[in-house]
Amino acid sequence: MNQPNSENNNLDHIQMSATVNAEHCGRRLDQVASELFSDFSRARLQQWIKGGQLQVNGQQQVPKQKLLGGETLTVDVHLEPEGDWQAENIPLNIVHEDDHIIVVNKPTNFVVHPAAGNRSGTLLNALLYHCPQLESVPRAGIVHRLDKDTTGLMVVAKSLQAHTHLVSQLQARTVKREYEAVVNGVMTGGGIVNQPIGRHPGQRTKMAVISDGKEARTHYSLIKRFEGHTHVRLRLETGRTHQIRVHMAHIRFPIVGDDTYSGRFRIHKGTSVELRETVQNFGRQALHARELGLIHPATGELVSWASELPDDMQSLLAVLANG
Repeated sequence: MNQPNSENNNLDHIQMSATVNAEHCGRRLDQVASELFSDFSRARLQQWIKGGQLQVNGQQQVPKQKLLGGETLTVDVHLEPEGDWQAENIPLNIVHEDDHIIVVNKPTNFVVHPAAGNRSGTLLNALLYHCPQLESVPRAGIVHRLDKDTTGLMVVAKSLQAHTHLVSQLQARTVKREYEAVVNGVMTGGGIVNQPIGRHPGQRTKMAVISDGKEARTHYSLIKRFEGHTHVRLRLETGRTHQIRVHMAHIRFPIVGDDTYSGRFRIHKGTSVELRETVQNFGRQALHARELGLIHPATGELVSWASELPDDMQSLLAVLANG
């Protein structure tokens, strides 16, 4: 396949060209463009075709234009800001950064993305301050999220090309995302929860296992059992909102501290005062994104990172070990 020529490496100005091969004769412009410029999504390329930033032999065409072969496709795009979010000087715990991606270790009580009534103080605002070029990347490069009170590793794309690659990997379910959690109840072994998740029919701020929800699979295995609790490892196969929390509650092993999904507080008889108070007052869901692995969008190499459990979860496990 003919490889595109990159004429400009400026992150907010993309210039490329490619020659249409004879094998593409009779095919639509948007289909051929998505093969020749595979660093960008087909929807993005269609947008550029319609806007005249992607041309055929210097002429604007429509996405469904049939090609003959031999034409030159050129892309000349000045990327515009993707949102009106504000950059804020908020410290970030950066585990890795290069020209293409950033891996951050998110603390608790940190919202990932601005929403209605919550326009500032988020990870997105912090990322824009740290790396202003992210304003021209969708959602400032954020390709997956962690809940406000879930800690751990997240990857952020620094360019439109990296964003396309990471989104494709997430859709193909090749990104490795492993978590650790402390759940209520004593598990006897590992397994998989394969239950669809959708919006709760009665409480719209919650998610739930529902028959017409989206496919969702969570793998879990035991790390250590305690009297009344279990330290578990979890691996996401899909990435639905609140997936781990909903699935663990569904199989009646809700995550410690998850007031949204765990129901009424319960603790086994004979528990020490210290353990009762520690569990009852744990201020968030005891869930941490421990490992992250993916194919680097520029090098094609498999890369991975790990993050130690935060202090509050380590303290919880120490108290559980003492009974």
